[in-house]
Amino acid sequence: MTSTVDHRVRSATSFRRVLAGGMAGSVLEWYDFAIYGVLAATVLGPLFFPGNSGVVQLLLALATQGLGFVARPLGGVVFGHLGDKFGRKPMLVVTFLLLGTSTAAIGVLPTYHQAGLWATVLLVVLRMTQGFALGGEFGAAVLMVSEYGEPKRRGFWASWPQAGAPLGTVLATVVVTVIGLAFPGDAFDRWGWRVAFLVAIPLLIIGFWIRRSVEESPVFQAAKAGAEQKAAGKKKSSVLEALARPRAVLQGLGMRLGENIAFYIYTVFVIAYATRYFGYARGDVVLAVTFASVCQFAGMIGGGAWSDRVGRKIAMLVPAVALVIWAPVFFWMVGTSSVPMLWLGVCVGAFFHGMLAGPEAAWITELFPTRYRYAGSSLVFQGSSIIAGAPAPLIAVWLIDSFGVGAVVGYLVITMAITVIALVTSRETKGVDLDRVG
Repeated sequence: MTSTVDHRVRSATSFRRVLAGGMAGSVLEWYDFAIYGVLAATVLGPLFFPGNSGVVQLLLALATQGLGFVARPLGGVVFGHLGDKFGRKPMLVVTFLLLGTSTAAIGVLPTYHQAGLWATVLLVVLRMTQGFALGGEFGAAVLMVSEYGEPKRRGFWASWPQAGAPLGTVLATVVVTVIGLAFPGDAFDRWGWRVAFLVAIPLLIIGFWIRRSVEESPVFQAAKAGAEQKAAGKKKSSVLEALARPRAVLQGLGMRLGENIAFYIYTVFVIAYATRYFGYARGDVVLAVTFASVCQFAGMIGGGAWSDRVGRKIAMLVPAVALVIWAPVFFWMVGTSSVPMLWLGVCVGAFFHGMLAGPEAAWITELFPTRYRYAGSSLVFQGSSIIAGAPAPLIAVWLIDSFGVGAVVGYLVITMAITVIALVTSRETKGVDLDRVG
C-alpha cells in the first residue's frame, strides 16, 4: 500500500490550488455576509419588510441575516457526514455552487412593493440556502488546507481560509463604495444595490474553475484506504462519532463563542450603532470597517504563524484577554463621535480578533481524528454560528435600546471569558500528526 508520506509528497504540487480554492470559497462566503450586513443596516429593511418603524425594519433585516445561520448546523451535519464518507473535494464543489448561485439570485429578487410577501419569502429561502451551503463549505476548505499543509506550518497555512473573512469584507465595502459613487442617492436604493449581489457571478466562475482542479486530501485518501482494508462492517455516521466524544466539540464551541460575537460586533453591529446612535456618516463607518478588515487580515495571518512557534493555546489566549480589556475602550471611542477615534477603536479590536481567529482553524481540525474530522469541525464552526454569530447583532441592538452601552460591553466580556475558559481547559495541538489523532 502507498504510504501516507508518499501521498503527501505526490500531492504537494497541488497545494497552491488547494489554498486558492479554499480562499475562493471563504472570500465569497464573507463577501456575501458583509454585503448583506451593510445593506441590511442601510437599504434592505424598507425594500423587503413592510412597516413604518425604521428600528423594526432594521431588526427584521438583521433577523433574516440570522435565519441563514439557522441552516448552517444542518448543512454542517449533512455535508460533514458526506465529506467524511466520500471525500472533501466533492463537498467543496457542491457547497460553492449553492453559495454562489444563492448570492447572485438575491440581486434579481423583486422587492416587497413589487411582489408583496413573496419577495420577503424568497429572500428568506435564499438566505436559508446560503446558510445550508456555508454549513459544509468552510469546514471543507479549512480541512483541505490543514490536511495538505506540513504540520510545522499548519497554523500559518490554515489561517489563510480564515483570512477570507476580512478579504471578503474589504471586497464588499469596496464594491458598495464604488456602486454608491456610480449610482448616487435614490438610484442606489432603487436598484444599484443589486449590482453588489450580482458581483458574486464572476467570483463563482473563478472559484468553481479552481476547485474543479483540486485533488482529494491525501490524509483522507490514506484513512479511507486503511478503513477499506480493515473492512470493519457498517460504518457509524461521522456526526454520531463526533457527538459521542463531546469534549472536543464543547471546547471548540466555547472557544468560538466569544470570538464569533466579537467579529460581528466589530464588523456588522458597529455600522448600525455608529450611524444610528451617534450620527456618523455611513461612508465614514464603512471605510473604517474596510481598513479594520485589513488589520484583521494581518492579525489572522500573523496569529496563525505565531501559533506555529508558541503553540495554539498561548497564541489564542493573549488576544482573547486583550479583547476583554478592549471592549469598554472601544465603545467609549465610538461614543466620542470622533472619526479618528472610531477608526482606532474598530481597527485595534479587529486586529485582536484576527490574532484570536487565525490559529483557530488549525486548532479545531487538530481536535478530531480523520474519520470524523469534517463532521466534528463543521459542528464546531457552524454550531457556534447559531448560538453566537446569528443572534449577536440582534442581541446587541436590543441591549443598547433596553439597557445602554454597558450591557453590550458586559455581553462581550462574559462571552469572551467563556472563550478563555475553553482554551485554558483544552490540550495543546501544535504540530500533531493528523493521521494519529485519536
